[in-house]
Amino acid sequence: MSITHSLARAAALSISVLLATSVAGMTAEGADVLPDRSRVAAVGGSITEIVYALGEQGALVARDSTSVYPEAALKLPDVGYMRQLSPEGVLSVNPSGILALEGSGPKEALDVLKKASVPFISVPEGFTHQGIIDKIRVVGKALGADAKADTLAADVDKQLSDAEALTKAIPQDERKRVLFILSLQGGKILASGNSTAADGIIAMAGGVNAVEGFSGYKQLTDEAAITARPDIILMMDREGELAIDNADLYAHPAIASTPAGQNKQVIRMDGAYLLGFGPRTAGAVKDLAVAFYGDAVKK
Repeated sequence: MSITHSLARAAALSISVLLATSVAGMTAEGADVLPDRSRVAAVGGSITEIVYALGEQGALVARDSTSVYPEAALKLPDVGYMRQLSPEGVLSVNPSGILALEGSGPKEALDVLKKASVPFISVPEGFTHQGIIDKIRVVGKALGADAKADTLAADVDKQLSDAEALTKAIPQDERKRVLFILSLQGGKILASGNSTAADGIIAMAGGVNAVEGFSGYKQLTDEAAITARPDIILMMDREGELAIDNADLYAHPAIASTPAGQNKQVIRMDGAYLLGFGPRTAGAVKDLAVAFYGDAVKK
């Protein structure tokens, strides 16, 4: 073989490798279908719930710590909390693809994962009726289960419409003002503003977020909490260090000065069920609507 021919072959091989690497990078960062669904890591509780609801759980090789439903998912390896991922933890399960809910992080960890030549799909998160439907379709498409996703999306769509219809007749001036409290550590009220799962579920259940003017979660001053005038306090049902005892809650000077504190109106729900925005959300909306309005609505 001539030197010229050998150099030509080497150059062609180098170009092929470069193209393959580029394609792998494009697939990892920009695809909407996982080419290999044999070992999928699901990051985000609602993603895991959707995968199971689609009947595609056989594709899962791992889940994150927010994926606590269904119970069968707990048997999968846990790669960590979705907002504090370590690339090593996720890659240790040798995934053929990663489905990560929007908001996962930190950014540095995601950057590493996206460059690891493992197909990576970010699933949009929207705290609305339509946001749930869109999420189901994105997950279904990623897994090559479009038909199943269409069926599930149609079913969930109807369930959500029926749940939201329960409170449509409630007059605007009679809607409950709801304060979602994430934590009360050090006596500081960490409350939910706009563009949060709590804000979204309150609206879907016919309530009104008692605080406004900011997005995400923010510590409220006692004055701001009192001014919010919540009729109801909504919280996740927690255990351990983050648990908030009712006695401590009602003893808080700001809470004690609100209608919710005076009437001892507190609703607690499982966090994944209440804030998951997945296949079970219609049930959470119904339960919350009944808790808000009692006999004024019927399940």
